[in-house]
Order: sequence, then C-alpha cells, then structure tokens
Amino acid sequence: MTSFAAYQNEIYLQGLGGAVPPFTTDPDALEQSARERLGPGPFWYVAGGAGSGATVRANRDAFERVRIVPRMLTNATERHLGVSVLGTELPAPVMLAPVGVQSILHPDGELATARAAAELGVPMVLSTASSHTIEEVAEASGDGPRWYQLYWPNDPEVCASLLERAKKAGYTALVVTLDTWTLAWRPHDLDQAYLPFLRGVGTAIPFSDPAFRAGLQKSPEEDLPMAILRWVGMFTGTDKSWDQLSFLREHWDGPIVLKGIQHPDDARRAVESGMDGVVVSNHGGRQVDGAVGSLDALPAIVEAVGEQVDVLFDSGIRTGADVVKALALGAKAVMVGRPFAYGLAHGGQVGVKHVLRSLLADFDLTLGLSGHRSPAELGPDALRFA
Repeated sequence: MTSFAAYQNEIYLQGLGGAVPPFTTDPDALEQSARERLGPGPFWYVAGGAGSGATVRANRDAFERVRIVPRMLTNATERHLGVSVLGTELPAPVMLAPVGVQSILHPDGELATARAAAELGVPMVLSTASSHTIEEVAEASGDGPRWYQLYWPNDPEVCASLLERAKKAGYTALVVTLDTWTLAWRPHDLDQAYLPFLRGVGTAIPFSDPAFRAGLQKSPEEDLPMAILRWVGMFTGTDKSWDQLSFLREHWDGPIVLKGIQHPDDARRAVESGMDGVVVSNHGGRQVDGAVGSLDALPAIVEAVGEQVDVLFDSGIRTGADVVKALALGAKAVMVGRPFAYGLAHGGQVGVKHVLRSLLADFDLTLGLSGHRSPAELGPDALRFA
C-alpha cells in the first residue's frame, strides 16, 4: 500500500536541513510561476480558454459550489486508494490527461512526463499531438501504464496505422477526443498568432507514421510546409458521426473511451455504440465558450450510464479536494491536465513528479480527514451543495 500522504512528512523533515520544495505546492501559485517562466505563446496555449474564458471559470466555480462534509471517528488512519479502471490498475484514482505539444514547455516534453508518471505508477494518456512519437514515449514509460488519445484523422488508413502503432507499443486503452475536431476561437492564442502545429511542433506522431508519409511526395524532413498542409486537412475541420465509431472498434480490440461527453443522452449513445467508458470533459474550457462546468454535468451522466460503463472526469481538477468531490459525484477516476503541465515547465520530469506527488498527498489526506478510507466509500452524501 502506497502512502501518498508521506510526501508531506518528507517535505517537513527536509525542512529541518534547510531544504524547501523545488517548486510551490500551491496550484494557483504554480500557475503564476509558470507564467513568469514561459513566454506568452506557450503559457497561454496551456492556460487559455475559448472566447471569454467563461467555461474555464465555470469549471472552477462548479467545484466551489460543492462542499465536503467531514465525518469523525471513522478509523480512517489507514487508507487504500487503488482502483481498477478498464483493466488498468491505478495506485490512486488519478490519471494524466492528454496534453499536446509538451515540448513548448520543456525540451523533454512528453518523455519527461512519461518518466514521472511511470515512477508513481500513474497512467499517462498520450496525446496524438505529442512532440515525440508513440514509440519514444512508450520507451520512456517503461513498465508504466499508458493509454493513447486519438485525434481522429479523416484518412482511414492513417487512423488504422496510428491505432496499430499504439497497440503494438503497449497502450492498453483508447481515448477518443470528440470535442476538438476543429479549434475554437481562442483569443490568447490568436493575439500571439501562436499555433505550434504550423511550425511542425506537436506533429511527431503523424509525421513519423508510414501511412501518413505515404501520402506525401516528399518527407516532412524534406518539405515541412506540405506535410503541415496535409496534417491540417487531415486532423482538423471535419466532425464525425456516431455510426463511424464502428471503424474504431474494428481496429482496436481494447477498451475505448469517449472524451468530451457533457450530455447524458450522448453518454447513452456511447453505451449503445459499444463503448467502454466516457470522460466527462469540456476540454478544460478550451472549446465551447459559455458551456456548462464539467462537474455540473457529471451527476446526470453518472445516473444515466454509471452502472454500465466507467465514467471518468476531466476539466478543472486542481486539488485533492477536487478529486474527492468528483469521485463522490460518481467518477471512477479523474484526469489532471494543466497542473502537471505547469510542473513540466518548472523542471521537466522532476517538476511533473512534484506536482503529482503534491496532488496525490493532498487527496490522500483530504480523503482521510473527511472520514473515508477508500474511494469506494465516497458518495453524494459526503457533500453539501451551496
């Protein structure tokens, strides 16, 4: 049994020798510190949202409206945080969300993230928009658990090739992002005219793919502009339909999870289509301005399909209390995005590991102090709604 809470004692004991954590343990201060370290383009590419930023704020406001009601004398000294999600054993119900183009934050990018995640046994979900190839990140992950996130290309041969590579490289579940088939209006990125893909950053996976390269007259190394043009047309601008999910099932024999679900009817369609799980997510507020906060959408989706498939949660997780709240509302596990990205910007693998250990320690302690010994004990009765 792993005691993630022990990180707290480790920090205090190191303080006796005059050492303090390499980076802040405060998620708000971490974001501000990342802003000071990064240029405006990379920072806002991570921190920014769609339109006015209303959905980014709605995600956090939803957590603020939910309060934990602690219970006493529950024998919560020892806690067991592990859960199993779609065949993946998690030491705690926390996963790393798919975050693309991580090399804009640190030269090691996804490789550093994969190594940190593997050290802690936390699953990493690799984005199709990675700065490194499927195989390179798999090697960096070693024996660590890993899932693959698909931005669904319009070319069936390229799609099948990406899935084959991911399966061969040991990725055990497929996360299909539905809400980003084209980019939303993002003022912070637009004001900087900042889109890394147009410079060939975040394109390592398609540019290394044999099916993608077969459609080019010259390799990306020889003619980058034409490769980028083919990438843009293949990965953006075309929405898919429910009946096309059968193609993914034909080419992926493991669990398939649909990410971007916000309506219970869509969750039901996912189940009817033979999917194994859904991720309640609004892409961290980066796609639809003025949308519902992800936590607000969670209960109805859990009620609709929670007894049939695993419901995961994404968008707005910052603290251990946030994890407790999402689990109490029915999520099987949560995905965390921006915080680990800020950790990456601070110190590569060391930064990601510090942020993850901080979040897991906070969750471990909050779970126990609120009177619970495992995630399974959490339910709506642990909360009060403002």
